Amino acid sequence: MIEDDLRAAFARHEPLTPPTGPLRAAIDRLTIRRRRRRRRWQAGGMALALLGVLGIGVPLLTPERGGSPPATELLGESARPVPSGPLNILLLGLDGEGPAATRADAVLLVHIPADRSRPYLVSLPRGLAVSIPGHGTDKLNSAFPAGVGSVRPDITKGYELTRRTVVELTGVRMDAGLVLTYRAVRTLTDAVGGVPVCLSDQVRSVHTRRVFPAGCQRLDGAASVDLLRQRYGLPEGSQDRDHNARLFAAGLVRQVVDQGVLTDPVRLAKLLAAVGPDLVASPDRAAVLDLLRIAPTLRSVDPVGLGLPVASPTARDTSQRADPKFVPELLKALREDRLEEWAARHPTLVDRAR
Repeated sequence: MIEDDLRAAFARHEPLTPPTGPLRAAIDRLTIRRRRRRRRWQAGGMALALLGVLGIGVPLLTPERGGSPPATELLGESARPVPSGPLNILLLGLDGEGPAATRADAVLLVHIPADRSRPYLVSLPRGLAVSIPGHGTDKLNSAFPAGVGSVRPDITKGYELTRRTVVELTGVRMDAGLVLTYRAVRTLTDAVGGVPVCLSDQVRSVHTRRVFPAGCQRLDGAASVDLLRQRYGLPEGSQDRDHNARLFAAGLVRQVVDQGVLTDPVRLAKLLAAVGPDLVASPDRAAVLDLLRIAPTLRSVDPVGLGLPVASPTARDTSQRADPKFVPELLKALREDRLEEWAARHPTLVDRAR
């Protein structure tokens, strides 16, 4: 009897039950949105790894400081097409912090080929004799302070003059620019738990007396900055420092990838928060985000490092001169997007990430 009463009650109330179709559709939409958000976190993380981590965790330099783009903007979708063709990003490392940091003692060009195979890091020697627009011939690192000025120092003008100098030297367009400070290096290195670096020779710091032994080791933020500053006492001076900077950049990329930061939204958010205060955003933010979106299309994020070959200096000239045997061919390969071929022909001038 009770069973019959229950059946009758259910029958009477069944017409009042809302249809399940809309509820199921809402659940499906929520699931799809979560999947898309997860993919955007991964793509945005890879983008940060390439143009931030690969650039040793640097602020994006453009005409005005706008702060760090919010994570939702970095990770969001865009109707704009992903950039095609080869891309070049100019990275400048400042020797110091704050207003006193006016020397760009590390100049690195990141080349991303049109086939998106892997990035190439091309170091341009700080002491290379170049033509600086409006300032005659001088060392490459003189372009930054010449642009910054002394009356009203402006870091963006220092970058712009260096960019014009590098464009004249290489003959390629710069699609984006980044500037590195020691504070950004320390913050990012510590945020990812240190960076593995393998040195072929022992390095002794002239600033702290710290000894970096030959072989593989993990560096924290302070040690990383110390290593990157070293030039005196190295067999090839600034060329060895550029080589160590490329090794550090490659190690930083590997650390982020191996730790799974790119697929962990919580850790990635903490990383963005750590370096966010040092980010300088472009007024044309959409164009910057377009560049970031190329990272997921790379077949490998392990960079290939190249140092611009220089000739032996003379006793009367303290500047470095481009090696006439190798540099014209290297720059031609850069302009024609054939660095992979050049690296294959000159393996002794290449340092690889792995």
